[in-house]
Amino acid sequence: MGLVKLLIIRFSSIGDLTQSLSIPSFVKSYVPQAEIHFITRADLAPLLHNHPNVNRLWALEKSLGLTGLLKLITQLRNENYTHIYDAHNNLRSALIRFLILKPKKLVRPMYRLKRLLLIRFHINLFEKPFSGQRDLIKPLEKWGFKFRLPSAPQLFLDQEVRKQAEHILNQHHVTDFITLAPSATYELKRWPIGYWKKLVQLNPDKKFIVLAGPADHFTSELNTEKNVINLTGQTNLLQSAAIIEKSQAAVCNDTGLLHFAEQLGKPAIALMGPAPFGFPSRSSTRILEKELWCRPCSKHGQGPCKNSNFQECLRLISPEDVSRNLNQIL
Repeated sequence: MGLVKLLIIRFSSIGDLTQSLSIPSFVKSYVPQAEIHFITRADLAPLLHNHPNVNRLWALEKSLGLTGLLKLITQLRNENYTHIYDAHNNLRSALIRFLILKPKKLVRPMYRLKRLLLIRFHINLFEKPFSGQRDLIKPLEKWGFKFRLPSAPQLFLDQEVRKQAEHILNQHHVTDFITLAPSATYELKRWPIGYWKKLVQLNPDKKFIVLAGPADHFTSELNTEKNVINLTGQTNLLQSAAIIEKSQAAVCNDTGLLHFAEQLGKPAIALMGPAPFGFPSRSSTRILEKELWCRPCSKHGQGPCKNSNFQECLRLISPEDVSRNLNQIL
């Protein structure tokens, strides 16, 4: 392909950006001499700070609005890119594509008609099984790069972050443990908290570490269990990733921490409920789901639940089933 200077655009969310971390390595596997730049949201940029296949990282400060975006585009126009891959496909990324005139441009398709048919009428025309990373990488086949998934890890942590995680774990005198990620952006995507509690009780010989955000107060229900260390609100994104990296395995809702585990190559259990597009892509992750007439009910799992048995898609995944699968992957 000759000289390749590629700009990859993916602003958010945590899960989608984490899955996008495979794109630079994928391109480099075909064009080792490529210079790869990546633009993402400033608060998520740390996920790319240590990526060996990203030559330059650009961060968009969302709070600066249109003025900040236009200023950043002015800088990007001076980079003389040969290619732009828009892996986000929203108004901001479209403005970048529109105002940077010369490069070859590729946009990740949104498949809006397919999504409508799937969510509204449960007619599935998507490639099976669902795979978030495949959907992000496969559009690059138009440039002659045949799809293949780069091996893990694709989330790269520096030694300082690893030391911080080690310090946290030493404070709690824990070495062998399983990470639990009981939260998710939307409540409908959360396996019931009582099920998490039962999972812990079924495994009294194991230590569990809970990771969640500062607003996830519901996880306090797990504090009564002696084999649980609840770190809700006590770790940032990279520290959470480093703790997952040190764990034996992870049990996760359909959320960003699931994709941390996947991109770190850690064994994981994925509890998949109402949403269709957050599916992990690696064999290291075991997907648990129940086929129901109402799945999927919404694009991101925001609902509303259409089933008279509320949240049946997740409530049918029993703690006993999760425990059995967990012990199989350990």
